[in-house]
Amino acid sequence: MSLHLDIASRIDETYGKRLEGPAEVKLDALIVHLDNGVTLEARIAAPNAYAIAWAWGEAELRIDTAPVHKDLATFPNHLHAADGSLHHDPLTRCGAAPWDNLSAVIDCVLKDPLLEGLVGTLGAQS
Repeated sequence: MSLHLDIASRIDETYGKRLEGPAEVKLDALIVHLDNGVTLEARIAAPNAYAIAWAWGEAELRIDTAPVHKDLATFPNHLHAADGSLHHDPLTRCGAAPWDNLSAVIDCVLKDPLLEGLVGTLGAQS
C-alpha cells in the first residue's frame, strides 16, 4: 500500500490542477478523476505487474501485464482498446518505474482519452 500512497502523493503534486479531487487510495488500487471526464484506476503490484484502466464516458480501455498475449511485441504488457481490440502497449514499459508508466498514461489520456491518435497506427491483434 505504501507504493500506492507514494504515487497518489505524486499524482496530486504533479496533476493537481487537472484533478477533480485528490487521488483516492483503495486497498489495492488508486482511483484518479481527471478534469476531462476520465476516471483512471491503477493497480500496481510491482514494476512488471500492473493494470491501468480508464473510462471516458461509455468507453473503457486498459493496459495490463497479464502474460497471455505472447504474440504481441510488448509482451507481457498490452492494450485493450475501447472497441475491444487488442494492441501492443504504446505507453508503458514492463519493468520501468511505476511512476514513469503511470505518468505516461495520465499525460496521454489528458490529451487523448481514447488513444485515437495511437490506436489507429498500432494495428489490432485478433
